[in-house]
Amino acid sequence: MKLITAIIRPFKLDEVREALGEVGVSGLTVTEVKGFGRQKGHTELYRGAEYVVDFLPKLKLECAVSDDAFDGAMEAITKSAATGKVGDGKVFVTALEQVIRIRTGELGADAL
Repeated sequence: MKLITAIIRPFKLDEVREALGEVGVSGLTVTEVKGFGRQKGHTELYRGAEYVVDFLPKLKLECAVSDDAFDGAMEAITKSAATGKVGDGKVFVTALEQVIRIRTGELGADAL
């Protein structure tokens, strides 16, 4: 089992969610976050004053997948979130040792 954490552009959420649904990923957690990488923010003009926006709005997606579904989920995320420009985001993969469904007590892949 793996935990996939992806940082994507906010307007790509619907495309990523649909792509994950097509490959059988049924659960997804979405968090609004701010950050920067190579994009390094930008300057904006507000009421005549110029200011720097250091942290850009992004979405953090988290989904736990079985080893069988991992390759499909990764391909779905990377293809649907890509625009080809700086700031598309990153995907982090973490191994999951154990998953427990609280309601039923199911363990491992059955809990996904």
